[in-house]
Amino acid sequence: MSDTNEKVPPPAEAATTAPPPEKKKREYKDFGHEEEEATHAKVDMSLIQLRAEDLYDKDKVDLETIVVDDVFKLLQCTDAGLDTAEATRRLELFGPNRLESEEQNPFLQFLGFMWNPLSWVMEAAALVAIVLSNGEHMPPDWEDFVGIVLLLFINSAIGFYEERNAGNAVKALMDSLAPKAKVKRNGSWSEIDSADLVPGDMIAFKIGDIVPADCRLVEAINVSIDQAALTGESLPQSKKLGDQCFSGSTCKQGEAEGVVISTGANTFFGRAASLVGQDDDTTGHLQKILAQIGSFCLVVIGIFIIAEIFCLYAGFRYHYRRGINDILVLLIGGIPIAMPTVLSVTLAVGAQQLAKYKAIVTRITAIEELAAVTILCSDKTGTLTTNKLTIDKTTLKTYASFSQDDVILLAAYASRTENQDAIDQCVVGSIGDPSRARAGIKLLDFKPFNPVDKRTEITYREEATGKLKRVTKGMTGIIIELCTRNKTEELENRLEADVEEFASRGLRALAVAYEEVDGDDFEAEGNGFELIGLLSIFDPPRDDTKQTIDDAMALGVRVKMVTGDQLAIAKETGRRLGLGDHMYPAKVLKDGPEPGGRFNTLDEMILDADGFAGVFPEHKYEIVKRLQGLGHLCAMTGDGANDAPALSRANVGIAVEGATDAARGAADIVLTEPGLSTIVHAIRGSRVIFQRMRNYSIYACAVTIRIVVCFAILAFAFKFDFPPFMVLVIALLNDGTIMTLSVDRVLPSMEPDSWNLAEIFAYAIAYGLYLTLSTIALVAVAIKTDWFFRAFGVHFQNGATTAAGNHNDRKLHTVVYLQVAIISQALIFITRSHGFFFMERPSVALFCAFCLAQLVSSIIAAYGNWGFTEIEAVEGGWIGIVWIWDIVWFLPMDLIKFAMKATVIKYLRERHEATLRSETKQAASGIPVHRTQSRAASIHESLYSNRVSFLRRAAHKVGFRQKVSVKPEELRRFSSIQAAQTGSVLARHPSRPTA
Repeated sequence: MSDTNEKVPPPAEAATTAPPPEKKKREYKDFGHEEEEATHAKVDMSLIQLRAEDLYDKDKVDLETIVVDDVFKLLQCTDAGLDTAEATRRLELFGPNRLESEEQNPFLQFLGFMWNPLSWVMEAAALVAIVLSNGEHMPPDWEDFVGIVLLLFINSAIGFYEERNAGNAVKALMDSLAPKAKVKRNGSWSEIDSADLVPGDMIAFKIGDIVPADCRLVEAINVSIDQAALTGESLPQSKKLGDQCFSGSTCKQGEAEGVVISTGANTFFGRAASLVGQDDDTTGHLQKILAQIGSFCLVVIGIFIIAEIFCLYAGFRYHYRRGINDILVLLIGGIPIAMPTVLSVTLAVGAQQLAKYKAIVTRITAIEELAAVTILCSDKTGTLTTNKLTIDKTTLKTYASFSQDDVILLAAYASRTENQDAIDQCVVGSIGDPSRARAGIKLLDFKPFNPVDKRTEITYREEATGKLKRVTKGMTGIIIELCTRNKTEELENRLEADVEEFASRGLRALAVAYEEVDGDDFEAEGNGFELIGLLSIFDPPRDDTKQTIDDAMALGVRVKMVTGDQLAIAKETGRRLGLGDHMYPAKVLKDGPEPGGRFNTLDEMILDADGFAGVFPEHKYEIVKRLQGLGHLCAMTGDGANDAPALSRANVGIAVEGATDAARGAADIVLTEPGLSTIVHAIRGSRVIFQRMRNYSIYACAVTIRIVVCFAILAFAFKFDFPPFMVLVIALLNDGTIMTLSVDRVLPSMEPDSWNLAEIFAYAIAYGLYLTLSTIALVAVAIKTDWFFRAFGVHFQNGATTAAGNHNDRKLHTVVYLQVAIISQALIFITRSHGFFFMERPSVALFCAFCLAQLVSSIIAAYGNWGFTEIEAVEGGWIGIVWIWDIVWFLPMDLIKFAMKATVIKYLRERHEATLRSETKQAASGIPVHRTQSRAASIHESLYSNRVSFLRRAAHKVGFRQKVSVKPEELRRFSSIQAAQTGSVLARHPSRPTA
């Protein structure tokens, strides 16, 4: 084949015109590294015991150039690998090859449900019942104390159970991603979990494998390693004997064997993680919402408790114990004690549901924030596209008497059928049946692609004719120089135009040439190569991507492509997907818009753009930061450790399928399936979950208003003292029913969701006051008239026809209990629906729980002769009256909802939108929008943090928060440090003598 190689001699190169060399210079750039001569350590390696302060002492070990033989001595191992006993010993010595995740004590997690301001109020109520109620020769209020504590424990138990279930489900999915490693133990190769690797192990990896631990290569065959996820190097690095490969990097080419020098937290990956630090548990969005809703409820309760203290004690001269009972009613009934648990359980159940779509939630509140996302910045490769190169047959060019199918088949001949690189794989894959690449021919000689020749070549005998033929494929500039038979000025101009057309569309060009060889000598020179075709190679969009993008846009989420590929490739992909081709190179983020252009500011350009090309991780961070400054909630996809700043800056960071552990650790959601459709499923699912939380929030605030205002007014107007224990019963039954909201059937909104607390509070006040009116009207009729006796023949205590003589009639207490219990729970059917309540069917679980709770309430009313809590069983007539009364008051509640939407809610939304427009305009004009917050408010919000951060601890988190950038010479130094430190540990813990 030496004759063939001589077809590109320097004279021929010089004879060509100037443009081709320039083109080749632009298209091909050889990335190598300087060779350094290895040296030996300058001390006796069998005796050395290195200390940390000696690591940079070159009188002992030249850390930059220590040879592999000395590494073996340091690690007390050989290229035959370790035996099982020694591997077990070292596993105990160095620990597993993984970054340990934080584990939470289950007992503390359980108690965490009782540690927030709402629970504190209930705990204070328990203290009031057991301590402050002990007066006037009366015993402590044990019944209320036990009831309050039971309510707290039931809420905590439900939340704990659901959270542990969700956490375990997520952990199981994360564990399923645990990588494997090929290791030599006891002299033979086997596959084990990479977590079981130890320093001194011999490992092997090949193209496509993840390097399982930091190692020094002892054998390397054409090895190329992609370590961009760790060091930021954008191109794969060639590795030779003695070089180090880092844990988490990917083998892109070749095969290698190496000796493990460092594992777990001692790897480059692990040390960088510890240097950068763990993710700080800052106050999340949902915590702020919980704090504000909690504050609303606490303020309402506080106002009316103060009013009761002044009115009942100063005005009515109540005895101490009587007033305490009325205050307990407001404390117990007004606090939505189940709110943190209900929202937490809703999110936990939602996380399990999203896991079915192969989306692992590592930060539970990300579900709520995903519902509000307005812009999704997505990677191109592997997310929008298949990440598999493909021949685009629609653009294939031919230059001789060969058909398109002939050109593709000949190109497949000139491709490897085993151990293929990406180009060979896509060419062979394009002919359908890979066996056709060798069918009907006898392979005589094959030259694989190499960085010097930049082409492949096959010489074969055609079995049908017996003729010798040769085909080559490769870079356009190289192939056209080989062609002698049909190369004319016209052909070169045509080829150049075709290549430029491909380049403008982001398609890679692959030229194919063909010649025949006379005689039977396959090494002989042929009759001259003839250019026969030009293949276009591209990464095609996934089958479901276009529909998925349309679905995302229908949900009000705009998709922006953020890719490291060339601008032309980004535009072509955008056109094929319907994203648009308003793409800009990443340099505009630094240079800004052109003077006199259509954009006045960089923010305007970023908002208008369909995507950005040539993007590095720092560009992703800048894009997200600016979009957030314009008032948008952003989701960002990423796959490497260097994407961590952008993933953590985004409202929702999404690690795509195949991402490194570092990206998974920094992300809020980890995808285990490729493609954008999983993300859109997650968005739709998160909006369902958000609607459940919003429905409950309106309900909880309305019940607070309803209980506090209602019983305060009854005390002021009628000196009506409702028993605190019965409020506990109402709260307990309510909580049991409301927990089923976490699986309720709701429709996701078609626009991004957001917490508009003014809306929630407005609805709550309207519903709460209306329900208050329904109870006050019932009590007023019972006390002021005998209408219930005259109309239905029902009596009060001791046969009384009216409660005028005893405003605290025990039967009246029972009637009020039943009325409040029924209509308060029925309110959930109003808050969960957007139209008439009967038009949106609830889940079976919610409906059955409601029916069961009302059955229990009715049974208590019928048989509850509980002297300690001042109620007496009522006849069936009273139960029927209360049910009819509640139905009559319930039916108009939809009209209240519609009236609120048409008036107050419409006004609040218009005001909210005007505020957002003003802030967006402000931000676009370059004026930063800052919302300051008091330290007290921040502390208040953080008190809810333990209710919304549990799932992060269930995931395998790393916590990268900034770019790790290290110079090559520092990497070499680092590898020697690792080997030396590992050797030092082994020297201090020598192997046990073997028998």
